Formats: sequence, structure tokens, C-alpha cells
Amino acid sequence: MQRAAALVRRGCCPGTPGPWGRSQSSAAAEASAVLKVRPQRSRRERILTLESMNPQVKAVEYAVRGPIVLKAVELELELQRGIKKPFTEVIRANIGDAQAMGQQPITFLRQVMALCTYPNLLDSPSFPEDAKKRARRILQACGGNSLGSYSASQGVNCIREDVAAYITRRDGGVPADPDNIYLTTGASDGISTILKILVSGGGKSRTGVLIPIPQYPLYSAVISELDAVQVNYYLDEENCWALNVNELRRAVREAKEHCDPKVLCIINPGNPTGQVQSRKCIEDVIHFAWEEKLFLLADEVYQDNVYSPGCRFHSFKKVLHEMGPEYSSNVELASFHSTSKGYMGECGYRGGYMEVINLHPEIKGQLVKLLSVRLCPPVSGQAAMDIVVNPPVPGEESFEQFRREKESVLGDLAKKAKLTEDLFNQVPGVQCNPLQGAMYAFPRIFLPARAVEAAQAHTMAPDMFYCMKLLEETGICVVPGSGFGQREGTYHFRMTILPPVEKLRTVLQKVKEFHIKFLEKYA
Repeated sequence: MQRAAALVRRGCCPGTPGPWGRSQSSAAAEASAVLKVRPQRSRRERILTLESMNPQVKAVEYAVRGPIVLKAVELELELQRGIKKPFTEVIRANIGDAQAMGQQPITFLRQVMALCTYPNLLDSPSFPEDAKKRARRILQACGGNSLGSYSASQGVNCIREDVAAYITRRDGGVPADPDNIYLTTGASDGISTILKILVSGGGKSRTGVLIPIPQYPLYSAVISELDAVQVNYYLDEENCWALNVNELRRAVREAKEHCDPKVLCIINPGNPTGQVQSRKCIEDVIHFAWEEKLFLLADEVYQDNVYSPGCRFHSFKKVLHEMGPEYSSNVELASFHSTSKGYMGECGYRGGYMEVINLHPEIKGQLVKLLSVRLCPPVSGQAAMDIVVNPPVPGEESFEQFRREKESVLGDLAKKAKLTEDLFNQVPGVQCNPLQGAMYAFPRIFLPARAVEAAQAHTMAPDMFYCMKLLEETGICVVPGSGFGQREGTYHFRMTILPPVEKLRTVLQKVKEFHIKFLEKYA
């Protein structure tokens, strides 16, 4: 083929002599003869296709950034091109991204990050001394005094020490060991890493992972990717999404018929459901895990986001310790925290940590080995995590401003949680439990039979159909409950409460107007 092409290229036009005295027409004739002798090869098939790809990856779904968000992006582009819509902007209420919704960063955190990123600023009088002190400590622990260097795979040592000190303070003196702390790329990285180690076996001995329904879709996605067995336990919607141990018993009993249930995942405060577990509930769960020999995963990234006056965050680590050595020395527990939620909202830094207790010493080595494959979590994210666990304290220069900013963010979230609950419960055909914590509402929507039939005609889940119509008619992007899991025959959506109060009020009013029209159309 190459020879034929070269023959055709020789000369400038038909009849023009080539470099060996032949005309281009004779070269073309020779090329044609070559092509007749050597038949054209068909195009090589792709190695990677939907049929040949890893089937576990294909099974992964992540509703928070699924089809509804792709449609939102499409609508945003159309608005930018001047295409008229019934709305002027797309409101991304699908994800808990605080700063994208207008929340201002905590000044102290950004000051320390600026100093760590550009150490020349350490000489500037514009930065407070307590911020400089923390920045110097972090930089001195980094290779070459730079955030741009790799860290140890488990994370920067002094930051792990600060995390351990934070956990000890939070839990009223219950000790934490820096050696049990693993800094991670957000909490998600820690969750997926520990699950990689936990999943094993085949057939009926394949690891079963218990997850709450509704759940945060990270869990079902990782379970699919690892080809583990998802074991659902249902939260009690009629009882403010409470966790009932009898439901855990049912789930484990039925799961033992086809897998080996080995892991129990808890999200507290809940995502998407916003419930805050009582201390008694946590005790019951720990006892159940001890009884059934389950490894506990406690997702506690919303531990600062508790709004209801009668609720309080209790860490699984503290309750486990207070239950006595029979439990605290035996129950294996991994708990997770992050820079992304709370009052910080620093999602983009991807900072987080995992504390793992009662892990077998040989498994510790395996965990560090697995972490070393990805070298280390982003050092900037580690630094951000350090500031979260080591904020200004009374008597320091930045304390008062830090306290005001933190209280302002959490106070606004509490107001917005109550506003959202109250307004949703004024809408016919919508029922919303109290938002005790986290940063989402997960209202139940009662859909007419004709709406369900219309969804089926579009091969959509009914709540996906509803959410897609809501997006197309109002520009408001929420996530259908089917992406989180829900009891058969019930429908929900998840909406963040992060927009500023007045914008949130407008969003809720638009949802109300849409819902009433939707009911009228499909009644």
C-alpha cells in the first residue's frame, strides 16, 4: 500500500517525468497493478469495546453525576448559544458542592493554604501569625519544604498526628493513634480502598456488603466495580429514616443464602436522608456487628452538620470505646471524614482521612502496600485536612473571625434545613421528613398512575421521568430517588439545601409550582 501511494505521489501532473524518467501516468498504472496484486486490508477491529471491556466497570452507576446531569450540561450549553428556555439558568441542586452554590471559603483555611502554596508570603504582614505557624509546621514536614513533593503513602506524619489529636478531643479523651490514621483523597478514596481489601471469595462465599437504602451511590458503585454482593437494608422512612436492627437481622439472614455478609456500612448523619443516629442506635449496631462478626464502616463526613435541637453527633469510635473492652478490643471499625462537607465545603481539595482500629497487624502492611500503589494522596488536600482538624483556638489571633464564619455557615444551613422541610410539606403530594443533619432533602413524591405509565413509555424510572421534566421546565437539577435506592413503589428525589436562603426559597417555590402542574397534567 505504501509503495502504491509513493508511486502515485511521484511527479507533478500526468505525463510529467518522475525521478527515474517515467511519466506520472505510467507510475499510476504501476500503482494500480500493485493494488490489484495486494488486496486492501479491512479496518482493524477495536480492542476495547462495550462487549470486551471490564463488565464490572460497565455495571457501575453513579446517579449524582448520571443522565440527569448530562441533560443539565446540554441545557446550559443551549442557554449559552442563546436558545430560549422557560428559565434563564440551570440550578445544580444535584450535588453537595457548597462553594459552587455560593458558600464563601473559611478565611483561615485559605490563608494557611496560600502560605503553604506560595511560602514567600510567610514574610507578608497581611497574614496572621497563627496561620503562618501552621503553614511552617506543614511545610517543614514536606520533602524540600514544598507541597509539590510526594508524601509517605499513609500521609504526612505531623498531619496524621493532628488528626489523631482532633479525634481524641472530639471523643472526650478517647485516645487515637496516628499509626491508625490514613490520609486519603477525600473520604471516597478511603471507602473504596478498605473495601478492596475486604472483598474476597466466590459463589456463595463471595463477600456481601450491607448498605443502607437509600444510600450514597459511591457504595453501590464500588461494590459493582469489585464484583462484591450488595446486601440492602432499608431505613425506616415512617420513623424519620431510623435504622432498625431487626431490619439488619433480616438482611443478613437472607444474604447468607447466597453470599458471605462481612461488611456493614453506616452513613451518619445520613446521605441522602439526613437522619442523625441516636447513641442507643449506634450501640445496637455495634452489638449486632460484634454478634454477626461484621467489619464496620462508619461514614461520618457530615459530623459537623447536625441541625435538629434534639440531635447530637456520636462517633462510632467513641461509643465503641465506651461499650467496654469486649467490644472495643474486637470490633473492627474504619471511620471516615473529609474536607468537602461540614462548614468547610472544600470539595476540590479532595482531602480526607480514615481511622482504622482493631486491624490485624499483617493486614496493616497490606493496606499500606495498596495505598503505596497510588503513591500518596494530594499533599494540598492533606494540608487542607490539617487545618480542618487543627483550627484556631481561643486566644489565637484568628479565632474570633473563624468562630463567626463557622457559626454563620452552620446557622444558615440549619435555617435552610427547616425552611426546606416546611415548604415541601406544604405541597400536595410531597412528604418530607425533618432534615436532622447533612445537607440534603429527600422528599417522597406521590405520582399519579398516568405519570408512571408515561415514564414506562419513555423507558424511564418514574422519578427519573419526574426529575427530567422538572429540569426541562424549570432548570432545576435534582437526582431521582431511584439512583439512591428506595422501597418498591415509592418515589423520591434528592435536593441539596446549599443555595443562599433567598435563592433556595425561589427554587422551592418553583418545585412547588411544577409539582402542582405535573399532578394536574397526569391526574
